[in-house]
Amino acid sequence: MRIALKVAYIGTDYHGFQVQPDVNTIEGELFRALQELEIIDNPHEANYIAAGRTDAGVHALGQVIAFNTEKPDIAIPRVLNSKLPSGIWIWASAYVPDDFDPRRDALSREYRYITCGEYNISLLRNASRMFKGVHDFANFSTPDNDRSSISMVQSINVRVEREFMILDIQANHFIWHMVRKIATALKLVGNGARDLAWLEQMLSPGEYSEGLEPAPAYGLIFRDVEYRNIIWCEDAYAKKTITEKLDKEFLWHGVMAEMLRELKESLAV
Repeated sequence: MRIALKVAYIGTDYHGFQVQPDVNTIEGELFRALQELEIIDNPHEANYIAAGRTDAGVHALGQVIAFNTEKPDIAIPRVLNSKLPSGIWIWASAYVPDDFDPRRDALSREYRYITCGEYNISLLRNASRMFKGVHDFANFSTPDNDRSSISMVQSINVRVEREFMILDIQANHFIWHMVRKIATALKLVGNGARDLAWLEQMLSPGEYSEGLEPAPAYGLIFRDVEYRNIIWCEDAYAKKTITEKLDKEFLWHGVMAEMLRELKESLAV
């Protein structure tokens, strides 16, 4: 039987999602838990496939993995979570067709990017609209094995909440660093360092080329993958447990943020 799982994680302490030798990765921990529970013998024989990769420091809410198993009764979120380290969680599962490929069968993917700073919301919105539709994103990506840089952005929304800029973007596929470089471009336009004419040039890489640094990885969340005819079963107990752990993390980081603010303001010249 083939099973798909939705995976959430905080990527801060990991060298990305994809398994690599001699470093901690999200996928490495997933393999360890699946094999320890004897749900799979090894990823290759189980036809294990993931929806996508995330870089070191990037987080996820809706990463999707799929594999074949003869033990579907224990391939469930609450059981797997008991074997996973803090910061990696399974929260939904689905029975899927034998040929289901979470990467190739994806209709779209959705990301969120969060950053701090003062930005002109009108400029941000005008800039974000320019990304919608089919474009060549060569100026907003890092070359990756000769993959096409053409993508269709299906929806994009940017807003400012308190001191944060929040970017939500959905596309049929994403090229390496695409979201983080779009975030950099929006910040440059939003703070007045660049204008909309520059952004229009950047969307015509055949005529104009300029390198952009990707925005920091810690602000990126892989939010969701959309499929046709997949019915997810969410594990209420797993979601409750995850939420309780995140509440504690939120409290700790909130206190730390105020502590750092106090130190910074006290030492300001």
